[in-house]
Amino acid sequence: MSIITLTTDFGTKDHFVGAVKGAIYSELPDAKIVDITHEVSPFSITETAYILKNSYKSFPKGTIHIVGVDSELSDDNKHIAIELDGHFFVCPDNGLISMIASEIQPSKIVEINIHDRVESSFPVLDVFVQVACFIARGGNLTVIGKEISELKKIVEIQPKTNQQQNQITGGIIYIDNYGNVITNISKKMLKDIGKGRGFIVHARKHFFTKIFNKYNEVVSNESYSNQQYEGHKLAIFNSAGYLEIAIYRSNLDTVGGASTLLGLGYRDAIIIDFIDDIKPDFTHLT
Repeated sequence: MSIITLTTDFGTKDHFVGAVKGAIYSELPDAKIVDITHEVSPFSITETAYILKNSYKSFPKGTIHIVGVDSELSDDNKHIAIELDGHFFVCPDNGLISMIASEIQPSKIVEINIHDRVESSFPVLDVFVQVACFIARGGNLTVIGKEISELKKIVEIQPKTNQQQNQITGGIIYIDNYGNVITNISKKMLKDIGKGRGFIVHARKHFFTKIFNKYNEVVSNESYSNQQYEGHKLAIFNSAGYLEIAIYRSNLDTVGGASTLLGLGYRDAIIIDFIDDIKPDFTHLT
């Protein structure tokens, strides 16, 4: 039985997701289809990259991941199939794989060439499904495309350091369901660049000198209830290992989230300054 995942910006109102699933079942009646999400912000490549990076490893090796975000074929947006970390990805070459491929090199990349037989305005249905089902049957990638060596990269996914290595400049790449903002700065990068120095995290007019292990660590006074700390801002390395700016017990309908309360949005800069005479305040960079 093949596992095929779907990650798209289709939403669930229209027929698109159902049509894709129906086409897969028509080809592979025993397939197991898993929806990672269909709520990616329209055409958001960085959001797709973040979600995919933090979900694909939970699936067994050999899983096939169909990614339908900004997937219309053009000279600048080829269709590719990739074998990477024991998984297969069928997707556009628009940079969305670059967050994963920055750490793990693909075993094989092919540019899909079945478009001569298929003209489509819905390539996820008419092309990606065909390719995924072919792979699920044990087909070799080189049969459906020519092998290539390079992937398109998204520069904005990668944070930068200055020449003196005393500052990291990153940005917000994702806003979650709680309104928390996730940056592209990883725990590993802070550890490697910081080298034990103190730091100040700048997010617009807000700053942080402490990074928590868990959200509820912000409740520092046991005499107060959790509710009394609702609305407190904090910095944390989330379960994916990325720096996150959050509001404790945030609720977009009541308290609000970091995005709205702190005025932080997609692509906003997050800057970390390292300062030798400030003791770092975190416990989990081991």
